[in-house]
Amino acid sequence: MRRNCVAPKRRTRGNSSLSWTRFFAQESNWTEVMSRFHQRVLRQKHQTVPPKQVCTRDHCPSGHMSGADGAEGKKHQCHVCNKRFGTKQKLQNHIRIHTGEKPYSCSICWKSFTLKGSLDVHTRTHTGEKPYSCPVCNQHFAYHSTLRKHKRIHTGERPHRCEVCEKTFARKMTLDVHKMSHIRDKPYSCIVCNKGFCQKSKLRLHIRTHTGEKPYSCQVCKQHFADPSALKRHNRMHTGERPYSCTICEKTYTRKEHLNVHMIHTGERPYSCSICTKTFNQKGHLNIHTRIHTGEKPYSCTVCNEHFADYSVFKRHRLMHTGERPYSCLVCETTFARKSSLDLHARTHTGERPYSCTICGKTFNLQNHIRVHTGERPYSCSICKKTFAQQGNLDEHKRRHSGERLYTCSNCKKSFVDPSDLRKHTRRIHAGDKPYSCSICEKAFTQKDELDKHERTHTGEKPYCCTVCDKAFSQKSNLKRHMSTHTQKLQSSA
Repeated sequence: MRRNCVAPKRRTRGNSSLSWTRFFAQESNWTEVMSRFHQRVLRQKHQTVPPKQVCTRDHCPSGHMSGADGAEGKKHQCHVCNKRFGTKQKLQNHIRIHTGEKPYSCSICWKSFTLKGSLDVHTRTHTGEKPYSCPVCNQHFAYHSTLRKHKRIHTGERPHRCEVCEKTFARKMTLDVHKMSHIRDKPYSCIVCNKGFCQKSKLRLHIRTHTGEKPYSCQVCKQHFADPSALKRHNRMHTGERPYSCTICEKTYTRKEHLNVHMIHTGERPYSCSICTKTFNQKGHLNIHTRIHTGEKPYSCTVCNEHFADYSVFKRHRLMHTGERPYSCLVCETTFARKSSLDLHARTHTGERPYSCTICGKTFNLQNHIRVHTGERPYSCSICKKTFAQQGNLDEHKRRHSGERLYTCSNCKKSFVDPSDLRKHTRRIHAGDKPYSCSICEKAFTQKDELDKHERTHTGEKPYCCTVCDKAFSQKSNLKRHMSTHTQKLQSSA
């Protein structure tokens, strides 16, 4: 006799995930829950989908079994559903739908199939064979249907149209998902939290948030995912594939939604703030901006309890605590916490300097140089109102107010506000490393700014100029001392 499983009592938000994890850890509970899940899905399916009408030769409302449609030539009839077929082989293949027979099995993973053709297609997942290639971008595919759908990225073809709102889609599956947005009924509900879904597949994915199941794994870095589409997007990080390109400037992206965000050539900004009337090209950006006025910071770090208004900033912050650096350089294997940091680092190997200053003609691998000329400092400290040209400099400055020292030396446990201070400390105190050397006299230094100061003794360059008497200096500290002589004169004359 099967034992009834008893679900854990509803608890506070903080303990709910832990209690469900313990609950699902018992195999009997998991089996019972999944059994109930499938029974509910079947019940809901029969409740929401009208039974399929069976046509016979004597009674066929649609007329599809008339001789005009070629039914006279289909001599082989299914005894279960009365559907007719032209050949005995097709009838045998069809009958397996009713019997559940799957005579063709994979010799590698033993998965079984109803049709030989389905087994042949499945085998490509093991062999890696991709016989179909795109004539435009030369990308290869295992299935012809996938190639056909892919081609629509290049042609822009969207053959599937919604009858309600006239919106068009490249795939029928995407249209089917969209149609659900017009139907308020959500027939598939989670047996754990009762959340409703329009699609059974969405419910299956949701169930994994309770079970913690992540069946899809990356072959390169072994990271696991609950959703196959998330794995597909992740793989592009390793392959460098960027299948979505802008038809105007040819910039490419890994995700379709990123391309939609990029479409800035029209200049359209349909979303405006009701408080300060600032406009945005995305609703998500407006939502984030609105939090500046409301002060809302819905994302909280569980380690240091710092709150954030923007989820992407919160995600980057968490990497500081975990130490995770998922992006690695293919040349020197240096790792980074952010993809943007890796892209910047890669230019040190390629020598690429894509940004050219229109004022001084100097080239850079960053866009921030122009603020040297304009004096723009858009980032300001909410405590002391000091302004900065870059967001990173503001973040570092804020830590000086809070006293937060996130970066700790592994040798002597001394902590620092800024990661660059930690790197300098390690080189100077522990490693004795002096990676910066003068090209003229070969004197070596632990820091780049020390080398810059030293090189001015050879070049005679004096970039720091007094605004009162126009006297120039090679070092900023010397200029500061000099400026005090003017303030002393003013005080004595007063």
